[in-house]
Amino acid sequence: MKFAYRFSNLLGTVYRCGNLNFTPDGNSLISPVGNRVTVFDLKNNRSDTLPLATKYNIKCVGLSPDGRLAIIVDEGGAALLVSLVCRSVLHHFHFKGSVHSISFSPDGRKFVVTKGNIAQMYHAPGKKREFNAFVLDKTYFGPYDETTCIDWTDDSKCFVVGSKDMSTWVFGAERWDNLIYYALSGHKDAIVACFFESNSLDLYSLSQDGALCVWHCDTPPEGLRLKAPKGWKADVLQREKEEEEDDEEEGEDRETTIRGKATPAEQERVGKVKYSRVAKHFLNKEGDFNNLTAAAYHKKTHLLVTGFASGIFHLHELPEFNLIHSLSISDQRVASVAINSSGDWIAFGCSGMGQLLVWEWQSESYVLKQQGHFNSMVALAYSPDGQYIVTGGDDGKVKVWNTLSGFCFVTLTEHTSGVTGVTFTTTGHVIVTSSLDGTVRAFDLHRYRNFRTFTSPRPTQFSCVAVDSSGEIISAGAQDSFEIFVWSMQTGRLLDVLSGHEGPISGLCFNPMKSILASASWDKTVRLWDMFDSWRTKETLTLTSDALAVTFRPDGAELAVATLNSQITFWDPENAVQVGSIEGRHDLKTGRKELDKITAKHAAKGKAFTTLCYSADGQNILAGGMSKFVCLYHVREQILVKRFELSCNLSLDAMEEFLNRRKMTEFGNLALIDQDAGEENGVAVPLPGVRKGDMSSRHFKPEIRVTSLRFSPTGRCWAATSTEGLLIFSLDAQVLFDPFELDTSVTPGRIREALRQREFTRAILMAFRLNEKKLVQEALEAVPQNEIEVVSASLPELYVVKVLEFIAASFEESRHLEFYLIWTQKLLMSHGQRLKSRAGQLLPVVQFLQKGLQRHLDDVSKLCDWNRFNIQYALAVSKQRGVKRTLEPVDTEEDTDASDEDNLHLLRAAGEEEEEEGMLM
Repeated sequence: MKFAYRFSNLLGTVYRCGNLNFTPDGNSLISPVGNRVTVFDLKNNRSDTLPLATKYNIKCVGLSPDGRLAIIVDEGGAALLVSLVCRSVLHHFHFKGSVHSISFSPDGRKFVVTKGNIAQMYHAPGKKREFNAFVLDKTYFGPYDETTCIDWTDDSKCFVVGSKDMSTWVFGAERWDNLIYYALSGHKDAIVACFFESNSLDLYSLSQDGALCVWHCDTPPEGLRLKAPKGWKADVLQREKEEEEDDEEEGEDRETTIRGKATPAEQERVGKVKYSRVAKHFLNKEGDFNNLTAAAYHKKTHLLVTGFASGIFHLHELPEFNLIHSLSISDQRVASVAINSSGDWIAFGCSGMGQLLVWEWQSESYVLKQQGHFNSMVALAYSPDGQYIVTGGDDGKVKVWNTLSGFCFVTLTEHTSGVTGVTFTTTGHVIVTSSLDGTVRAFDLHRYRNFRTFTSPRPTQFSCVAVDSSGEIISAGAQDSFEIFVWSMQTGRLLDVLSGHEGPISGLCFNPMKSILASASWDKTVRLWDMFDSWRTKETLTLTSDALAVTFRPDGAELAVATLNSQITFWDPENAVQVGSIEGRHDLKTGRKELDKITAKHAAKGKAFTTLCYSADGQNILAGGMSKFVCLYHVREQILVKRFELSCNLSLDAMEEFLNRRKMTEFGNLALIDQDAGEENGVAVPLPGVRKGDMSSRHFKPEIRVTSLRFSPTGRCWAATSTEGLLIFSLDAQVLFDPFELDTSVTPGRIREALRQREFTRAILMAFRLNEKKLVQEALEAVPQNEIEVVSASLPELYVVKVLEFIAASFEESRHLEFYLIWTQKLLMSHGQRLKSRAGQLLPVVQFLQKGLQRHLDDVSKLCDWNRFNIQYALAVSKQRGVKRTLEPVDTEEDTDASDEDNLHLLRAAGEEEEEEGMLM
């Protein structure tokens, strides 16, 4: 097995903080998610997280006008120059301070950042290689408080900056003679946004109290004059003297218009840019004190979108200030607003609930509506075919995610307290969840409804849930009564209550091959229960410390248990004998929290693995817990194969092993000194065992931790739920050259020579030995369709598995669907009996193949249904027109209109019949 797993996508979180951006084509939305950036393709219904991360949460994102480059700035002021084409970091830079906003000029030559009470203009990086991609051009002073927003004119000649000191400043991007800077006042609160009108210096400014000021400029953009270079005064004076002599000779008296001749007062008045306020509007109704939090303006359609702290947004047409639309989209503040290039789609980000919405205002419908878990995710499970992931969170919600698109397509909200466990049944159509509200619920994925609710005789909180391989028996462990409850899925009745544990139940797992249940508890034991023998204890495995997690190997021949002393022990469940152990204390590498008074080395004694998961082939095991690392161990060798770092976000707590020396003062750790508190003892240190910190404190940082791990049944990827969200790590087949039984006789030239000689079997074997994807594809696709059966039958069994794995991967990207389906059928028909004897080892490959086939089945079936409906409509229309022609000829336009109405009624009737048939089926 190859261990080239790399980060591929981030699910479960769609927006945290920062500004939203549409790409120039208007089809994709760029959303900052913590310290990562996710691109939502709204046309193709896909989401993709860029494989890069900043050190802190992202504060703002600036997108170049051509959509090729992006500048990502985090809360610490560190910036990344990112190519959105090749998805890589091109340059690192630090602005030496917190940046509030960043904006490229429309011509792409400059960009401006607002930092503190100044605005800085940089030369934008070009397409050529540069030693320093960020070159400071000018620094603009003027505001007395923090600058908040930027906007450019269409010709990139000027830009406007808003400030918290209630003023708006217009600056010239070049050395204009008649506009160096212009300060506008008139607001009574901090400026939230300011916008130029299209092809004009007129602008709008909006403040936090909901006031909108309309400013008119007396000079068009073409009226801006470049400032004359140095030494211009001598030339002007000489020219004036000559003209004066000519005037005296001719006796003409003319008004002097040259600047050097004018008095200082006249020089200030003549030719300077002037602004005047022509209107002032109020977005809030009388008596409504709703703060304005975000705004966006589309210059072509004159559409103003404003978002408020109460979750309401307004659409106005400017400059008339006509209200077009008003809607409440959330009960949390709207943190960011963006409009796409066509002006049809409006994106809203709500940081409080982690919501991301794209609204089409003309049709009044949602293009995208996504929301992550409000609190941290605590459990996840893969569907048997690997297409879906179900997650449960502390907010009581259960969400189902599509691994291909990255979107959540259903949210189940029946639980009234935190969800503690989720799992799929073997059919993949039912989700079973446990919760602290005292219920275990079963959800149907066909109708998205809760069709079974399992409860205990006495109210209890369930900490875990498990379903047997048949999907008939449901079991859940109690957190307070130390009992295990067993129900029947068919009847919903409580079958038995298993007693014997003397501590809370921390984990349950059914043997995949037998009806044996393993239960782990804090009483330092793991008990094995036989479901067919009146649910009596079969074996009791005694541990050296409290058990935190338990899991079976996919073939059911081994059991792994994680304990509080950071050990992973392996057991033979048949003989109740320990067969191995792994000491993981030094592999966890826990960090030191800000409020910890002891070092990370001493704090690691209380840390342990809290979740385990075997790989699909059972050779490796994943372990994670109270750390930012996930460890991959080889079970037989009992060694650490690789350690994955899930996050490098320093905005989270317990990320660093040692405290930052800059935060150390003569009185100790700066975080332990609450400067705003009047208490003598400083801050309140959280009690031991508190998992998430004191959320009521003034400065709260969530702690990094891994709550759940699962390998995909296909073996191609694994998922982890952490404080950051749901992270997917996929197998990267492109970074390794991994030949198989290679010798000097195997070369690309020999492979192509064999194909020319029509020795297809030899060419395929050599291609797989070289293990180059393009060569393997060329060798397989060179086989004629009528010879596939003969070639597949002649392949050795060792290579059959490799061919099936390659075909399964080809289903995700190749267009030759029928060709690879024939290959799959012939291979399984020829080698099916021999492969069946190794079903356990081949299960990941078969499930990977099934995942690709199922996806194509869904896509093709939708297309076929669409074609079938169109054909039925065409037949109905032709029959109707045939009847009309036999009855009477159609001569007038009125008859034509009537026939069209009849056709429309026929179409509706046909659609209703199809819906009824679908419901019956």
